[in-house]
Amino acid sequence: MKITRQKHAKKNMGFYKHNFQFREPFQVLLDGTFCQAALRNKIQIREQLPGYLGGATQLCTTRCILKELESLGKALYGAKLIAQSFQVRSCSHHKDPVSGSACLLSMIEEGNPHHFFVATQDQDLANKVKKKAGVPLLFIIQNTMVLDKPSPKSLAFVQTLQTSQLVPEHQKQSIVQLKEKEGLAKQEGEKRRKRKRAGGPNPLSCLKKKKKTQESQKAAGKKKRRRKRIRVKTEAVKSVQKIETE
Repeated sequence: MKITRQKHAKKNMGFYKHNFQFREPFQVLLDGTFCQAALRNKIQIREQLPGYLGGATQLCTTRCILKELESLGKALYGAKLIAQSFQVRSCSHHKDPVSGSACLLSMIEEGNPHHFFVATQDQDLANKVKKKAGVPLLFIIQNTMVLDKPSPKSLAFVQTLQTSQLVPEHQKQSIVQLKEKEGLAKQEGEKRRKRKRAGGPNPLSCLKKKKKTQESQKAAGKKKRRRKRIRVKTEAVKSVQKIETE
């Protein structure tokens, strides 16, 4: 099960790397529900998540999430301590804090320009995240962290880019570089190689042959003309000699 889980994670990470330019260190926004689930299931997020995602990670949260955890009291005291150990990303709710879910949604607006992962156990928030293209979703199930497969919104977004050929040049270059790193470019190059077919005759040699035949035909024609002229001359001489004898 662990091997298949790693394979699925690697495949999903490849999708986001190739199509949405996700790079290390991967920035993961965690809310209180995810921290609480990790605490309950004895999951070491900081130690286990980089190995699962296949690269360095930055665990992040927001002030709104920390204030929400403080307001919930002792029930989520452990989750608050975990969240306080993460980096705090600035949000636009300095004066008027909002709920943790609303804050996370605001952080991934406008196409998720900072390439955030969202880690949550809130099903309502997860459904809203899936409606946005290019936002990887993490959750905990059966004592393990799981990277959800790309949402239909993300798949449709990539498909429209490919069909309409709107992929920017820098994205094409990054895809080529990633393929070269993973050795995919060489495999494609080997597949594209075709066997050499037997070629036809050299056109230059054909031209030379044509020239030779034309020259030989001209020479033969000149010889025939010379022979005719000689015959005409001999006949004329003979006729003159007959006249003189008579």
